[in-house]
Amino acid sequence: MYYERNRHNGMIGRFISSMVMGLMTINAVAHTDASRPRLVVSIVIDQLRTDYLEYLREYFGDTGFNRMVREGLYLRDVDFKALIGDAPTGTAVIYTGANPALNGIAGAEVYDHQSRRLAPALNDASTIGNFTNATLSPAQLRLSTISDEIAIDGIGLGLVYAVSADPQQAIIMAGHAGNAALWLDQNTGNWCSTTYYRDFPQHISLRNHRTPLSKRLDSMSWKPVMSLDKYPAIPAQKRDYPFTYTYPTSDRNVYTRFAVSPPGNDEVTDVAISCIDALQLGNRSEAIDMLNVAYSLAPYTEVTDGDYRLELQDAYIRLDQQISRLLEAIDRKTGLRNTLVLLTSTGYYHEPTVDDPKYRIPTGEISLKRIESLLNSFLSAKYGNADYVGGIYFNQIFLNNDLIDKRNIDRQAVTQDAREFVIRMSGVASARTVQEILSDTSPQAESLRLTIDPKTSGDILLTFTPGWKVVDDRTYPQTVTPVRAAAVLTPAVILSPSVTPQTVSEEVDATTIAPTVTSILRIRSPNGAQEKPLKY
Repeated sequence: MYYERNRHNGMIGRFISSMVMGLMTINAVAHTDASRPRLVVSIVIDQLRTDYLEYLREYFGDTGFNRMVREGLYLRDVDFKALIGDAPTGTAVIYTGANPALNGIAGAEVYDHQSRRLAPALNDASTIGNFTNATLSPAQLRLSTISDEIAIDGIGLGLVYAVSADPQQAIIMAGHAGNAALWLDQNTGNWCSTTYYRDFPQHISLRNHRTPLSKRLDSMSWKPVMSLDKYPAIPAQKRDYPFTYTYPTSDRNVYTRFAVSPPGNDEVTDVAISCIDALQLGNRSEAIDMLNVAYSLAPYTEVTDGDYRLELQDAYIRLDQQISRLLEAIDRKTGLRNTLVLLTSTGYYHEPTVDDPKYRIPTGEISLKRIESLLNSFLSAKYGNADYVGGIYFNQIFLNNDLIDKRNIDRQAVTQDAREFVIRMSGVASARTVQEILSDTSPQAESLRLTIDPKTSGDILLTFTPGWKVVDDRTYPQTVTPVRAAAVLTPAVILSPSVTPQTVSEEVDATTIAPTVTSILRIRSPNGAQEKPLKY
């Protein structure tokens, strides 16, 4: 009897063990599904343009941009229906699959009503910087991202890292659940992060100590990569004077200038490849890993003659070499056959050129200081002397609503009076209150509705007349921003073994990128994704 009972118990034990082992095997098979990529590499290029990508095709090699376009799903016209004005905002749209009105990132900076100043959109005083004094986190990003969904799918076993010169872009790409967001501190040149993330790679710490950028910067320079006669459509006078930009550490803004130049892109590639090697990304069977990399192709505003075309072409050709380096490193370590590569733009383009007066293009200057002063005088004359204008930041007017409420003045009446006053100013094309934008369901107002976040936006939003210059003359040095309304095509490419290479010229909504990527990976879309995935 004792023998039979133990024999029976033994059989039950073996049966349970077999079930457990079977479940473990099924789980392992699920995680090592050969049809899913082992690595996702997302490359976000600030202000990448379709026309330059195609115009310079013959100047690129075969293993960078041309390989992506030739072997991937090439989307020529990705439409960011919201009015994107900076890299963090465009990156958030790509990663969440939702517009700024939903994802919470409507600009790189937000207005702080207490200090009456702008602050980083991702500012978070509860965190501490790692190799930096910046205190940032993704807490203000309201939706999940591609990175988050990859981390959740792997039950935390997958590794998610982001590398960018821009801190907020790095954090948005790493998401809420990433291992680390790495960026270049613009005060010290160190690679840094925030204590919000649980990891700071040892090889990055060693890089900061052994080969800091501050020790290498003085020896760096940026010169044309080709003979000047090879660059297309360059004015004759530009062909006689090759540019040379250096990065002396005595310059207080040197790291800012470095970050948006080709040597800055080179540095980002070096760090990204070091992460692939040191962290063995894509070479573990447990889950999908992700590496997010951000570059800049913003026009280089340090040009001395105001014509940046030569520098911009050179930046594209040099970045092509960095894309090639990155793809080769992926192929060597993980294999592109095991990798999904996403390459996107940030969906906007800042034209920095101020046309010479000799061309007689209709123009004028809009002084933000003057608008603020005149508006405050007008409201004081009507409602009593006080400081009614909290601040004006480019195209947004923030009223001092606390003061208005304390005086028991109708806030809506003050806002409407302010709108009617500024609309009459030269150079102001339109002025709308937030309430008007949200209530206007016309297609013409769609871009503004998608762009503004009512929780952080100004009380009145302005649009300026194209050709005019917006001068922020309240700080030193003052900034001058030319106004242009001309749209440019922005591209995206998805390279994956499961995606048929093809070119799509039709307009594609930017919010479809995230659900398309997650569909290829066979994981959930980000929780606020607004569109269905593309057919690939």
